[in-house]
Amino acid sequence: MTQANALNYPYPSKRMVTYGRNGMIATSQPLASQAGLDILKKGGNAIDAAIATAACLTVVEPTSNGIGGDAFALVWTKNKLHGLNASGQAPKSISIEKLKEQGIEQIPKFGWTPVTVPGAPGAWVELSKKFGKLPLTEVLKPAISYARNGYPLSPVLSYFWGKATDSFSKTLKGDMFNSWFDTFAPGGRAPKAGEIWCSEGHATTLEAIGRTNGEAFYTGELADKMDAFSRQNGGYLRKEDLAAYKPEWVEPIKVHYKGYDVWEIPPNGQGLVALMALNILKNETFTSRDDEETFHKQIEAMKLAFADGEAYITDASHMKQRVDDLLSETYSESRRQLIGEEARLPEAGDPSSSGTVYLATADDEGNMVSFIQSNYMGFGSGLVVPNTGISLQNRGHNFSLDPEHDNALKPGKRTYHTIIPGFLTKGKDPVGPFGVMGGFMQPQGHLQVIMNTIDFGLNPQAALDAPRWQWMKEKEVLFEQSVPNHIINALAARGHSVMLTHVSNNFGRGQIIWRDPTTGVLCGGTESRTDGAVAVY
Repeated sequence: MTQANALNYPYPSKRMVTYGRNGMIATSQPLASQAGLDILKKGGNAIDAAIATAACLTVVEPTSNGIGGDAFALVWTKNKLHGLNASGQAPKSISIEKLKEQGIEQIPKFGWTPVTVPGAPGAWVELSKKFGKLPLTEVLKPAISYARNGYPLSPVLSYFWGKATDSFSKTLKGDMFNSWFDTFAPGGRAPKAGEIWCSEGHATTLEAIGRTNGEAFYTGELADKMDAFSRQNGGYLRKEDLAAYKPEWVEPIKVHYKGYDVWEIPPNGQGLVALMALNILKNETFTSRDDEETFHKQIEAMKLAFADGEAYITDASHMKQRVDDLLSETYSESRRQLIGEEARLPEAGDPSSSGTVYLATADDEGNMVSFIQSNYMGFGSGLVVPNTGISLQNRGHNFSLDPEHDNALKPGKRTYHTIIPGFLTKGKDPVGPFGVMGGFMQPQGHLQVIMNTIDFGLNPQAALDAPRWQWMKEKEVLFEQSVPNHIINALAARGHSVMLTHVSNNFGRGQIIWRDPTTGVLCGGTESRTDGAVAVY
């Protein structure tokens, strides 16, 4: 029998919402979901499961995240929500002046210039120390096993792996990129769906992180290797940058939306954008989800929120506008008044005058985790530290080289960050974690799945399956083909520049777990646009 095409699905299908009580893991990869569930069954809690799943995703979905990326987490435990910012800073030796002396007018996507300090391993260590039950060495075992022994690629994973390899073959020139091809394109090509891929370097790195509680990565042998690789190729990252790095516990921010509190990580993340948009819409009454008025107001609110986000969001210590002012009722009302009957160009206001992986976990003790991790643009910078499996992020690409911009590049500064975990509560009760990964789609996905849940009463799976839109720039909005045609035509008549695409992967990939406060029953959904899976017992 010839091998069937793993990406060919000629007939409609649907995924049912998933229920369980003892534990639930929702991710974009079935192997990662099962790894988290295995940790729960070994006596770990939802925090241990989140770490295991996150580490596993660096192996089983390296197209979106890696050991050299960043992470954020919202953790519900013991009746309190905790926020963790594990994004890394720009190296201390980089500056706008140095880049402009080299003729660089915009930070490139690839190579050493956009590389910032990786925060993800620090997140795993910090979460394990503060809230975990099992040793980190035990929690990392599933990821180590998949890296060393290999696993068969899933369909959507293989598609993006192949696209990245084709693109990198044309764009990545120079010896410093050889390790990426050695690691991810062995034999000169990307592995295909169902083919086995492994990485011994990845396995030994994870073992070192577990054995030393992260010290090998930030102050030891792995830090030495990153430093040496950077120096050999004119990079700015140094061992001193790694040694100085610490994840930061932060107070989550929220807005009250129609009886619920929607929570995000504060800046430098763009969760503030989702909250500003929800704040603009919270007094509106929406009678139908599939209605031109609903789409129009959602899009206009998101454009206004993004305009403010792009103008003001950066490292919190460098922000010129206060988060409280941007979320104030006075300011949200002033922004609300700007939404008319037709599409408008977005502009930032003045409040002072008025390609990521996402996972969700839950256990039978009531602990829940909303966790997100990324290398930024797919595989990130295109750099892999030789013989380590450490694929370095290109998060620094978001920095501005305009010294007057709020998000201007500075040594030791965190940049505007796209990855955002979300959490929902009602009164004193947790409802659960949610997230939609995918660059600047993320706050747009948060807005849509929260409104699908609260305004339109959809279950987690239906809330994720519903057709999505994505504002691109100015008046341009991208729609999935499943958005009804009469809505597309009506929005075009309102002045929106509408575009349709058959590629559903442009619209993010999400996971949701809701918990019934009375019975403790967990209800989860996962992304139908990718290889998503919910593992439950």
